[in-house]
Formats: sequence, structure tokens, C-alpha cells
Amino acid sequence: MKITILTLLFTTGFLAILLLPEPVLSQKCKCAPNLCCSKYGYCGKGDAYCGKDCRGGPCSLPAPNNNANVPGIVTLAFFNGIVAKSAGNCPGRRFYTRDVFLRAINAFPHFGRSGSIDDSKREIAAFFAHVTHETGYLCYINERGRPSRNCDRTQTQYPCNPKKSYHGRGPMQLSWNYNYAEAGKSLGFDGLNNPDIVATNPVVSFKTALWFWMDKAHWDFASGKGFGASIRAINGVECGGGNPGAVSARVTHYTDYCKQFGVAPGNNLRC
Repeated sequence: MKITILTLLFTTGFLAILLLPEPVLSQKCKCAPNLCCSKYGYCGKGDAYCGKDCRGGPCSLPAPNNNANVPGIVTLAFFNGIVAKSAGNCPGRRFYTRDVFLRAINAFPHFGRSGSIDDSKREIAAFFAHVTHETGYLCYINERGRPSRNCDRTQTQYPCNPKKSYHGRGPMQLSWNYNYAEAGKSLGFDGLNNPDIVATNPVVSFKTALWFWMDKAHWDFASGKGFGASIRAINGVECGGGNPGAVSARVTHYTDYCKQFGVAPGNNLRC
């Protein structure tokens, strides 16, 4: 058979079309209307795409469906009531303020606004229960004791800066190179090369705590899995007998704050 230039062009063009990736598999996440964009930039259906880490499309993450007044729940008296239980010389007393918290939540419109008003109060109580435990009543900005550098070299996509430490900082004691990198990517700072900003900029600091909560714990809590699920998400090593004292302390803070908000704490308090 004689192969003409026209035939060759048609054949190679047809093959090129066959070899082109489907648009819905693009890492640019320009998905079809009925598909979700996953955390890793792919389009599809199901929990892996539309669940907790969904980045676009018909995500199944509970949408804000109430008008909870978060500042009205986190009153000055409530916030300062936590701070008042810390020592007078605590560095966090000048660093962690309600005003800073209120500025930080502007970047997280879903925080404390899923489900009923009581659900909102429970989520806010849970967040501050963990913050209270992690920081010793909003006392500590940096991790106590002799903090480890917390560089996980197996996470090669998050190369550690040899001059930096990724120890716990901020209201949720953000730790490890991969968490600093992801928080920085989401919030607009260089988490790998400037982790110290979490201990020097109070707004950024509170934003990292809210980012960690929304990324790791909000989904389970908003889905009704209870406070115990949030303990597992925040520090799972305490669960299953790992540190029952710490679990009890977190639960005590949570039930106390629920009582202050006038709401029942719900079931599944322990992990």
C-alpha cells in the first residue's frame, strides 16, 4: 500500500489523540461538573475524591448551614477565663488573645458553623479543649522541655532546612516538617524555611491551629463521631492506653467548655 503524506498525517494525528490523557485525570483539577477534585489534584467520585480532602466540585464535606455567631460563643470572658488559669509570667498571655483568634477565624468560614448551633458549640469547645491541653491554658508558645527537631526525612517532598527545627509551636503545637510545609502552603508562608513565624506572629500562629483542626479533625467532628475522634486526629498516640492521663485531661476541658456553652458534650468522648 502506498503511504501518502496525507495518510501519514491522519494516522499520527489519530494516534496523538488516542494518547492524550483524559481531561478528568488532569492534575490541574479542571474536573467535569459531576466530579470532585482530590487533595492530590485528580478528578473522580467517592470518598477519596469527594471526602475529607476534597478541593473542588460536589464535595461531601458538610457545608456551613447555620448562622452560628462564633465571636458570640467565644466571648472575652470565656477566652480570658482560660488564660487566667496560666501562670502570670506565661509568654502566651501576651501572645494569645481573643482579638488575634477572631482575626484568624476570618480565613476559616467553615469553622464552628456546621450542623446545628449546638454542634457549633461542641466543635468550638473541642477546639479550645485541645488548645488548652496543648499550651497549658494558653501559656506556652513553643514546645516544653527539650524539643526534638522533628524532621521526617522519609517525607522527601518536604526537605528539612538543616538550620531549622520543626518542634511544636502555636495553639495546636504544630510539629514536623510535613505539617509546617502544608500549613505554610495553605496559609501563605514558607513553613520549611521559616517555621519560627508560628512562634512570632500571633495571627499566623492561630491560623496554623485552625488549619490543623480543619484539615485533621473537623471532618470527623462535623460527621458526628464525637470528641474521641478528635483526640485520635490531634494526637493519636495517646489513644488505646498510650497516655490515658492526657486523654482524661482533654475530655475534662471539653466537658467543662460544653457546660460553659450550655450544651451536652455528646457521646464517644474517649478514643
